[in-house]
Amino acid sequence: MRLVVTGTVGAGKSTFIRSVSEIAVVDTDRVATDETAAFKKKTTVAMDFGRLQFAPEMALHLYGTPGQSRFDFMWDILIRKAHAYILLVDAHKPKDFREARKLLAFMQQRVEIPMLVGLTHMDCKGAWSAENVAIALGFVDENNRPPFVTLNANQRDSVIEALIALVEHFVKCSMV
Repeated sequence: MRLVVTGTVGAGKSTFIRSVSEIAVVDTDRVATDETAAFKKKTTVAMDFGRLQFAPEMALHLYGTPGQSRFDFMWDILIRKAHAYILLVDAHKPKDFREARKLLAFMQQRVEIPMLVGLTHMDCKGAWSAENVAIALGFVDENNRPPFVTLNANQRDSVIEALIALVEHFVKCSMV
């Protein structure tokens, strides 16, 4: 099963994959040379790849996208063959919500596959509630929004819970 982990710069995509991958993560991190350099030294320029054996007959292949829109050609390549995806949103950076919404629109224009929103940094000062983030992303109708989960990309168990929620959502959508 191919799962894409996407989101804005610094939302936790690479950390998410590193937290659960059972293989050495393939990454394309390079020294940040744009505004990203102000808050992190390296950034993903193509993709991250990790693997998790989820069950005896089921392996999850995790593909992490770059966060900057200038690499949207990679978003397109990675999402085309995905079975589902998770959009990571840094809940304490409301200035990034507009970019997250653009990224979401980009994905939705290309595929109709199950997705969920993973809220990161919920423990940080100024973090928005799940309800307010949902509204900021354009999910005003509670009955017509994807599942939202709170996670800590640094904690393996938290990431695994998010992956379980995503796989369960995929299975549920496949049965409809």
